[in-house]
Amino acid sequence: MPAVVHLLALAVFAQGTSEFMLAGLVPEIAAGLSVSVPAAGSLTSAYAVGMVVGALAMALLSRRWSPRTALLAFLTAFLLAHVVAATTGSYAVLVATRVAAALANAGFLAVALTAAAALAGPRNTGRATSVLLSGVTVACVAGVPGGALLGQHWGWRAPFWAVALLCVPALLAIRRSVPRRPTDGGLTAAAARAELAVLRRPRLRLILLLGALVNAATFGAFTYLAPVVTDAADLGEGWVPPVLALFGLGAFAGVTIGGRLADRPGLRRPLTLVSTALLAGWVLLALLAHVPAVVVLGAGVQGTLSFAAGSALIARSIAAATGAPRLAGAYATAAMNVGAAAGPLLAGAALSTGAGYRSPLWVSAALVAAAAVVAGLATLSPRRGARRR
Repeated sequence: MPAVVHLLALAVFAQGTSEFMLAGLVPEIAAGLSVSVPAAGSLTSAYAVGMVVGALAMALLSRRWSPRTALLAFLTAFLLAHVVAATTGSYAVLVATRVAAALANAGFLAVALTAAAALAGPRNTGRATSVLLSGVTVACVAGVPGGALLGQHWGWRAPFWAVALLCVPALLAIRRSVPRRPTDGGLTAAAARAELAVLRRPRLRLILLLGALVNAATFGAFTYLAPVVTDAADLGEGWVPPVLALFGLGAFAGVTIGGRLADRPGLRRPLTLVSTALLAGWVLLALLAHVPAVVVLGAGVQGTLSFAAGSALIARSIAAATGAPRLAGAYATAAMNVGAAAGPLLAGAALSTGAGYRSPLWVSAALVAAAAVVAGLATLSPRRGARRR
């Protein structure tokens, strides 16, 4: 695997820390800005909405830039958004900075996913994707629990400063290590239309939809994992960072598994098994959220299963988007963040009904069940068509 792919993962680590760290900061932000817990949780959805819009928009905006220029520009904008977030006292401004940071993150990740796949070669697309996404999972292991600890001891602003500082070495690494390539003139309007037309493929649409549903389940539960630990399981606040770290350790294992699965033929059967286990896990957690041991261990297991399924679907979506070398990463990024936006909103809506902190877990179970139904119907459709002919 080219060393530059690992360097790109360093930048993804900083961005993943920012994207996920609110899971451990929701109560502090709600108290600090005098807003409700669901309102603070909706900051995760605001970030995800920015990622959805930004994935394709930023890829098209930077289509005439070299990959190195695009990566540096997006990461610099991301850093500046966090400086503003760390200094604001307004909830509205904080929402705006989350959207701005997400737009930059989306552009960076869309370029990085495509660049990593190209650098690694077609036979190693899954592994390159897993290496890049390992930055996100390491963020779950170290960055997110670390952010929760910073928030508990020095206030919710401290993690935003920490993310801004993390971007500095990543910027230097990209500047020094990403190859200088003369721009090829970029993506022309005609070429952009051709790459956009790739989205008409039914198989690609199916994979993107499944990825969105699985990621919605992941983010719906993860965003409210802190109150599940402290309220539903009745564990102390000190348990939040370790449980988030366990989820992150599981996620790290999951992207490794998912990357290797994606590079092998015959993905359907193992992916079905992983998805079935994922559904069973969310149901079990929802039923037994009052049992501390189940919540603690379940966080690690669900992190593994969620990211194994998600990373495999990302890699397969890039492979299915042949003919869209510049926008394939944007499609994957947008789809996964449609889920990341929808999941917390649905979970927050369930929470707002007074259903209790188990309700986000039930929402996640329902979303994985929906993914299973969609996949099953897609499998049956060709068979029915064949019988009619």
